[in-house]
Amino acid sequence: MKANPKHLILDLLLALGGKPLAVRDAIHAAAIFDIGANSLRVTLARLTAQGMIESAERGAYRLGPAATDLAGEVATWRTVEQRLRPWQGGYIAVHCGALGRSDRVALRRRERALQMLGFRELERGLHIRPDNLERDIDELRRRLHTLGLDHAAAVFQAQGFDTQRDAAIHALWNGKALTQTYRELRDQLEAWLAPNTAADAERDLAVAACESFALGGRAIRHIVFDPLLPEPFIDAAERHAFIAAVHRFDQAGRAIWGRFFDAIPSRTTLSSGD
Repeated sequence: MKANPKHLILDLLLALGGKPLAVRDAIHAAAIFDIGANSLRVTLARLTAQGMIESAERGAYRLGPAATDLAGEVATWRTVEQRLRPWQGGYIAVHCGALGRSDRVALRRRERALQMLGFRELERGLHIRPDNLERDIDELRRRLHTLGLDHAAAVFQAQGFDTQRDAAIHALWNGKALTQTYRELRDQLEAWLAPNTAADAERDLAVAACESFALGGRAIRHIVFDPLLPEPFIDAAERHAFIAAVHRFDQAGRAIWGRFFDAIPSRTTLSSGD
């Protein structure tokens, strides 16, 4: 099973929740994804130069300043449902029409911020989503800015759209596909977790770590980038069941990786994290 060295390092550090990642442990983890030690070291150097990671101690790294805000946002997947509130039919809009597009770095950060919080472009420069996130618009505005939205962008509440635009808004997301994905991913997670003595006996620790990393990572990324729509856009019960399954899978995956790292000879720094 292949993995991107950059994503592997960052995902391991995110899972550690602030604890350092030893190079020795990173090399062992990379090996089960067919990533060589030299390739991993080159990636560590590149991520350090980009400020994504930094030296924590001799032979160990932690997330750097360039990844701190994004890491904080990713970590909120565990409490994502606590941020939701009943939808009253209104929307949050972000107008970017007056902002420049020549700065490609700023543009990528802007687009990432909008995507991560579920906004879609209704008309050129006007992005929108249902107003069911956070306790108030100021909190949502702060999250957008933290993720990279330009402070000059207008963020405001909107409602009273005409019938044509209201229909266009509802068409921005494929709610049926989202609900189906919740169901399919939950089925995959639960099937992997289901007790099966024969399969467990054949699955060695490295394979289990590899499989749990890939499947768990896919599920968590889906939560992080999920638009968190209210009903009637999606089936909220299916989303809740999916998120609950991800929590169970994450706990099992952490236990597997804890045993994997504990089995590394002469390991001195990395623990499984809580």
